[in-house]
Amino acid sequence: MIRNVLGSLMGLAGAAAALWSPYRAWYEGRRGRDYRVEELFAGSGITPDGAALLGSLMLPFLCAALLALAATVLRSRLLMALAGIVVLGFAVLWMVRQGQAAGSLSVGGDGQGLGPGVATAFAGGALILLGAFVMRGRVRRDRRPLPRDAGTPGAVTGWEDRPVTPQTEPWHPDDRPRRDPGPQDPGPYGTRPQDPRPQYPDQDPGPQYPDQDPGQGPGPYGPGPQDPGPRDPRA
Repeated sequence: MIRNVLGSLMGLAGAAAALWSPYRAWYEGRRGRDYRVEELFAGSGITPDGAALLGSLMLPFLCAALLALAATVLRSRLLMALAGIVVLGFAVLWMVRQGQAAGSLSVGGDGQGLGPGVATAFAGGALILLGAFVMRGRVRRDRRPLPRDAGTPGAVTGWEDRPVTPQTEPWHPDDRPRRDPGPQDPGPYGTRPQDPRPQYPDQDPGPQYPDQDPGQGPGPYGPGPQDPGPRDPRA
């Protein structure tokens, strides 16, 4: 994110410098807006005739500025680099055509030779290319499917790609078959559901007592002592 912001700022600054360069002197005091853009491709070369604003060197630099602006919006390194190449390309092409027309190029401090407009154009194009280098561009997400070769060491597979085995098959307890326990069903713990107590065939069931009144008879533990009744405290 920070790299995109810095690269975009550098690209826009370079585009502004490229747009400013045609208003400065390019050669012997003649401004860049006075050179016709078609003269760079014509066989006659550069002539002393004037040019309209959109028919001069301003036209390719304006296109480069629009490319830099689009690259900033779209976060495209390709468009930003293309804008820098356009600025540098037309500046170099002008130098070649101007050298052919003048016979040689010179740099002078008294307004003769190459002027500051050429340096501004080269600086703007280089700054745009540097901005394209700094920019990171759009981060593309990898939407390719995961590898399905589970036998390869290190391969990552999703749950849907795993073979269904007894260990990986989902278990649902409600899907188990249910049955009604019958009278002969021993139940889950070996006892019949109707009998709450386990049955042991080798165990003596103990004495059986007939139904009787609890207040009568000797009871299950034999006859108890006779109650003599209340005693006389004077005895």
